[in-house]
Amino acid sequence: MPSPPPHSRTIRVLLVEDHDMVAEAICLALERSPDLRIVGHATSVASALTDARRCEPDVVLMDRRLPDGDGVTAIADLLVLMPDVRVLVLAGEGSGSVAARVAEAGGAGLILKARGLSELEDAVRRVAAGEMVFSQDLLGDVLGRLTGRVPSLGANLTPREREALQLLGQGHTTTEISDQLGVALNTGRNHVQRVLEKLGARSQLEAVTIARREGLLT
Repeated sequence: MPSPPPHSRTIRVLLVEDHDMVAEAICLALERSPDLRIVGHATSVASALTDARRCEPDVVLMDRRLPDGDGVTAIADLLVLMPDVRVLVLAGEGSGSVAARVAEAGGAGLILKARGLSELEDAVRRVAAGEMVFSQDLLGDVLGRLTGRVPSLGANLTPREREALQLLGQGHTTTEISDQLGVALNTGRNHVQRVLEKLGARSQLEAVTIARREGLLT
């Protein structure tokens, strides 16, 4: 699909990225384009919210994983502050579940860091022009999940199983999970086992890896 024509005005971009080398590369790439301007660089969700008020960007280019939270979860807070801002999530890895979460939260798209910087520039222009932009290898899965044709992985976890999964993600043992949930050890083991089964994992470590990839862990 051809790129939309360049904006008649400069697109103001707030970059939210906590890795200095990645941020520097993105800033250098975007600043080469006369129609793109980096108006701020935040390194956390909290600073992104503060800088968004101050900088008034057209596009927030938001890393998915930040020191104080999940960039996808932060979309709603940004839109409360600035209803017209376009939020493009930048991720090291992605899945249909995560991309669907971005769309459901009101984000403008998700692009993988492995993509070239020229593709990132194009994505910023397209979301500023009102498009939704997702990496091609995620797009079909996004549409399937949003329309309900493809169920989200982990959607059938019960609230108790979600609690157990969060505790697994924090590194707790099955005994500790049982204590935290206030249940007998056998009950705690059953919760953990059902989490593994529903995620298609063969071990607790694999379950945590899948959950992180799918955006199930906060």
